[in-house]
Amino acid sequence: MDKHLMSGNEAIAQGAWEAGVAVGVGYPGTPSTETLESLVRKDDVYCEWSPNEKVAFEVGLGAAIAGARSLVTMKHVGVNVAADPFMAAASTGVNAGLVLLAADDPSCYSSQNEQDSRFYAAFGRIPCLDVADSQDCYEMTRAAFGLSERFDTPVMLHETMRIAHTRTLVKTSGEREAVASRDYVDDIPKYVMMPANAVKRRLVVDERQAELEAYAETCPFNRVERRGEKVGVICAGAVYQHVREALPEASTFKLGLAWPLPARALTDFAASVDACYVVEEASDYFSSRVRALGIELAEPPAAPLPVAGELKPELIRAAFGVEQPAHLAAATDLPPRPPAFCPGCPHRLVFCELRRLKAIVTGDIGCYTLGAVAPYGACHTVIDMGASLSMAHGMELAGAPERTGRPVVGVIGDSTFAHSGITSMLGTIYNGGAGTLCILDNRTTAMTGTQGNPVNGVTLTDSSHKIGPLDNPTGKALDLLALVRAMGVEDVVEVDAQDLMAVRSALKAATSATDRLSVIVFKAPCRLIDRSRGKQPTIRNCRACGQCIKIGCPALGRAKDGTAAIDPTQCIGCDQCVQSCPFGCITKE
Repeated sequence: MDKHLMSGNEAIAQGAWEAGVAVGVGYPGTPSTETLESLVRKDDVYCEWSPNEKVAFEVGLGAAIAGARSLVTMKHVGVNVAADPFMAAASTGVNAGLVLLAADDPSCYSSQNEQDSRFYAAFGRIPCLDVADSQDCYEMTRAAFGLSERFDTPVMLHETMRIAHTRTLVKTSGEREAVASRDYVDDIPKYVMMPANAVKRRLVVDERQAELEAYAETCPFNRVERRGEKVGVICAGAVYQHVREALPEASTFKLGLAWPLPARALTDFAASVDACYVVEEASDYFSSRVRALGIELAEPPAAPLPVAGELKPELIRAAFGVEQPAHLAAATDLPPRPPAFCPGCPHRLVFCELRRLKAIVTGDIGCYTLGAVAPYGACHTVIDMGASLSMAHGMELAGAPERTGRPVVGVIGDSTFAHSGITSMLGTIYNGGAGTLCILDNRTTAMTGTQGNPVNGVTLTDSSHKIGPLDNPTGKALDLLALVRAMGVEDVVEVDAQDLMAVRSALKAATSATDRLSVIVFKAPCRLIDRSRGKQPTIRNCRACGQCIKIGCPALGRAKDGTAAIDPTQCIGCDQCVQSCPFGCITKE
């Protein structure tokens, strides 16, 4: 056995590869992204990014039914997108092993909500393995494929941000299983979910649940650790690590199988201690199910556990009245570091102009969500992937432009447009909607780490070979203008997002045309993929009007006398400030 320092995501990739996975597919989303980026670098496995999570799950399911072990990866909100095929697959079964990695994000470090994906596993009645460190990630992933084939069902592998991105030592075999592809056999009653077949498959799911409940009692990933008879804690995942740190003398029942729960084993454990507790974060997933088994749970003696957010050792100590260890006080004199567009970001001028227009902006998921923060305040709704275009249509239907005197503008990124914006736009076109829709094409999926997408044609295989998004991708790039025109939009233009006057003119023309739908594609590469630097501009005779500061560039600030100043360590010479200065005080030699 070899020992390696691995993040949870890297360990999942290693376990999947050793288990003989043949296909890896997903949509990039923190905290799951690095799993496929690690897997694609290994031999004898094919990996790809899909346009969205629903497509990814369907690709994985198709591969599994055809006989190839498949891994599908996504973050928790992606499970919502994949829910339709997920629920169907829970009934049909899979043939070869199919594992779904669902990566949750307690405390919303990189997400628009908190969500416990284990509820989906219980809803679909499929096994759910809950990892507590990188070793668990490796071992449970390896086992999950066999479990999937043993019970002919998808298996959910559940992790949280803390596990996905924390590195711990992992013992690996380093050897890939010689797993032969399973034979594909036509089976219409099994795989065609018309009502008559679905009713019969329901009976199969019922039988499988009984078998899984029996398996849960002997599952090797459920582990009882005896340390005393006074306190017993039922926990799982990263919370197990926090419980061990906060309550070192408590006995623990570490649940590695989160669904179904081992009813008899949990009952025996609760009976063996004076007081039994469930400690979990951001959800009542375990506590509600343990109580449903008839097990009496105690409440923490000192204070309730938080009902939201990531659970940390100090919160557990406080709830149980355990003295906190001494530590240095947090610094209080550090300057704030709010999120901001990067220097030279192609989204900046678009939001400056939307602010200038006083537009009602329905935004979307991506870097451009920062259009909502100071100094822009020009993004007024962000709900889910693709919602911007649909909600802009809804606001038009409600008469928002007429009642407020402000234009409504939907704003979406290129990757998000391919993910779920196409059908949103199609709905507006189909129903004869009007208004302005903007696609911000920065040539990459920037927020999750500059992954490729259908608009730039960069595939996951390209990325594994270090082909830059602006170099010759192997995938077929989507022609946005041609697509939008083919969908029926006549008023569609492409604009250089770094040209202030072109941005201003395009938005003014589009928002003035209230009788038709206008689409603007603002195109310029993300500064994370185009790192070229132009000559730094010079400031002379500054009038301290502050107009350049209002574009929100991190490289711009004020000198002690109130005039504008440029930080040479951050300036990339993009000329956004040059174009924004109303008096020509910022120039290039």
